[in-house]
Amino acid sequence: MAQAGPSAQEGAASASPLVKPQSAPGDSSGQAVPQGAAATQTKTDLPAINPQKTAKPADPLPTERPPGTPPDPWTAFAATTERPPGWFRRSTRRFARSLIHEYALVVYAGILLAVALTWPTLRYPLHTLPQDIWDPSRQAWQVAWVGHILLTDPTRLWQSNAFYPLADSFAFGNGLLGYAPFGMVGEGPLAATLRYNLLFVLAHALLAIGGYALVRQLGAGRTGAAVAAVAFAYAPWRLAQEGHLDIISAGGIPLTLAMLARGHGWSLRRGLHPERRNAGWAAAGWLIAIWQVSLGLSLGVPFLYVLGLLVLVIAFGVPLRRFRRPAERPVLGWRLLLVDTIGPLILAGVSALIAIPYFRVPDSGAAGTEIAFFSPPLRSLLIGPAESRIWGGAHEVPRSSLGWPAEMGLLPGFVLYALALAGLAFSIWTLRQRLLLLAALAVTIVLTLGTNFYEGRWTYLPLFGHLPGSLGLRIPGRLMIWATLLLAILAAGAVAEFVRRAEHLAEHRIPPWPGPWLRLATFVPLLLVLAEGWNATAHPVAPAQPTAMRTVSGPMVVLPTAALTDQTIMLWSTTRFQPMANGAGGFAAARQAELRGRVQSFPDAASIEYLRSLNIDRVLLLRAPAAGTPWERAGDIPVDALGIRREDLDDAVVFHLR
Repeated sequence: MAQAGPSAQEGAASASPLVKPQSAPGDSSGQAVPQGAAATQTKTDLPAINPQKTAKPADPLPTERPPGTPPDPWTAFAATTERPPGWFRRSTRRFARSLIHEYALVVYAGILLAVALTWPTLRYPLHTLPQDIWDPSRQAWQVAWVGHILLTDPTRLWQSNAFYPLADSFAFGNGLLGYAPFGMVGEGPLAATLRYNLLFVLAHALLAIGGYALVRQLGAGRTGAAVAAVAFAYAPWRLAQEGHLDIISAGGIPLTLAMLARGHGWSLRRGLHPERRNAGWAAAGWLIAIWQVSLGLSLGVPFLYVLGLLVLVIAFGVPLRRFRRPAERPVLGWRLLLVDTIGPLILAGVSALIAIPYFRVPDSGAAGTEIAFFSPPLRSLLIGPAESRIWGGAHEVPRSSLGWPAEMGLLPGFVLYALALAGLAFSIWTLRQRLLLLAALAVTIVLTLGTNFYEGRWTYLPLFGHLPGSLGLRIPGRLMIWATLLLAILAAGAVAEFVRRAEHLAEHRIPPWPGPWLRLATFVPLLLVLAEGWNATAHPVAPAQPTAMRTVSGPMVVLPTAALTDQTIMLWSTTRFQPMANGAGGFAAARQAELRGRVQSFPDAASIEYLRSLNIDRVLLLRAPAAGTPWERAGDIPVDALGIRREDLDDAVVFHLR
């Protein structure tokens, strides 16, 4: 038992490293240290080990081979720097991307939609005209005359071949000067008819494209902008204007507003962001405004009023904002300020030059009387035109109660009304913005009613009553274009909010993707607006040009002559543009009525003397159209005693007065 104790202790000591005998620091005697002291020294007196100081950093790999060594054979397999694409490849890629850009797709869709919703305009584009053969014939002649005279003698632009010998005769209607490049291609009635039909379809496409661009710039999504564009371009009331290319050609109005807003970095939904301004877009906006005004002053003058109001807002709003926020980036840089100065000045100058001949034209009558005659009642906003396939027949009875149904069926669409009403309570626009849009809509409707709102003393008459009738501003119902645009913006807010909530609901689906019914529901407003714009417009065949119209020169008068048929004769004159006393559709109704009355007995001494006083050299009698008119037997009367000469042609008779 006495030997077991020490052995056990030694075994325990050898099993535990904490009790191993150690020498004290600085002690060379080799005596054992007590167990507790050894443990204390092990835990507290040993120096701490820092791995960062003890680990030796590796030497960097050499980047170059030592001199004199052979080249590395593996460099042949090293990656080489990719060569950047050249200018041709970059241009090709940029062009390819532009073909599938959002607005490129909008242009494609706008043109296809215009072809479909104006069908059958392009079914027989050489031979038919939309709505009727009267006003479209005259406006086809206008486009042809502009192109012809600018190529031959631009100084005679306003002295057209019709209404001879009256001066400034081209100012008897909206000149459509902006379509001059189209008028320079082709000649004759067939080319003029084809040109008119193409412009008719493209004008509808531009309405949709401009409406989409404006609403998209204001902040609506794609679906909301598409609904607004279709509702604006194909509103039912516009179907009554299908025979007036100058009224259909209004797509430059929303396109101008869209480009000006983008150029100034402004959006209805996001507000003003000076860092997004772009002088190039603003310059493009002013150029399109000039082009729009050149198409006609009946829409151009109200457009100028709106642009003038915008210039005043910029002129007073920018300094005020600068005063209130001095640390903010300037709203207008020097480039944009230069554009906003030169652009309105050029626009005002071009508008004044275009308006000069219109002010020289004799007035057609008292402005107040004409405006009162064409002023629509309030109920006309709920009555569709006869050309509407949906509402034409249904509204026949209420439409017959209107004083002038062709200009008073002003229904913009019940679907548009419903969407705009929903947009007042359910929209992406703020409440303040909705109230401002509602106020602007109310002002526009008041102006549209003309003298039916407190006799127009403080509304329509001060703005338009003092202007001459030749400007075409005595039909208040044509201001419906602005009411339709405001309704479309309100409707776009409701549709965009509906789409936003539908997408939010779709995010909670598993998988997070809209179902087919939910996706289809977002397009229901678009389909309804498209259906309400379905047209029933007639497309009559334009009368063929008589052979004599291609050979007989002027000055002349063509018989038979009447207020409607003279417009077709104007179209026939696009082969030679010979001076002729015929003309209609303008603002010389009294003079033309006198002419027709004085030549009704032709050929006789009195009518011949009257025509000679007008320096008319020839009278062209068309045999087929003369049937059933006072000139039916004029080609068979002997003229030897009248001092004139008769020449018989295949389809006509020419009387030479000198």
